[in-house]
This record gives sequence, structure tokens and C-alpha cells, in this order.
Amino acid sequence: MSNKIIDDVRAWGLTLPGAHLKSPWPEHSDLAVNDKTFAYLSTGDAFRMSVKLRFTSEVALDLPFATPTAYGLGKSGWVTFEPEDRSIPDLKQLREWVEESYRAQAPKKLVKELDARD
Repeated sequence: MSNKIIDDVRAWGLTLPGAHLKSPWPEHSDLAVNDKTFAYLSTGDAFRMSVKLRFTSEVALDLPFATPTAYGLGKSGWVTFEPEDRSIPDLKQLREWVEESYRAQAPKKLVKELDARD
């Protein structure tokens, strides 16, 4: 189940202006814009997603399966989610987090393009 959800999140993320895949490590197929990663997404069996949440990281970190992202990224708002299958948030929530992260990493021009879609 978690693979399907991550695949859905990845496919949706690729619809954001300028988004592309980036795979810097084995078992990752991440989302990036202008070569800046905005969502680290696992390809393994377990659900794992890391995103930059400038505005909602404190709320997200209240979730029992959320932790500050390692390697010092947590200091700048990156949050890693590792829920068990039965605890995976719904797709709408996952998309909101990915979009918030995209907005934090994307150039203003591409954010304006995204806003024009709405």
C-alpha cells in the first residue's frame, strides 16, 4: 500500500511547474525543481517522505511518526515522515506538504505559475 501512495505523491509532484525526478541515492526517486530537492521519497517497501515545511513543521512534528530530518536539515524546517501503513496520512495532506515544500524551494517565477493555475 505504501508504495502506491508514494507513487501517487511522486506522480502528482511531477505536475508542479518545473518539477523533475532526482535520484541521488539508491532506493530514492525524489522530486526536485531547478535541481533543488523538495521531496525525498523512498522507493522501498516502507513509506518514507521528507519535505521542507517552513510554515507547518511544528504542527507536523506533533505527529508520532514525524521527526526533524537528519543531517541538520531539520533545523531549516525539513520533516521526515515514517508512518506504518495504517497511519499514513491521506493523499490530500501529503500533497499539501509536498506543495509547501515545493513553494519553499522553487523560484518565484514557477510559484507564480503554480498560483496562476488555481
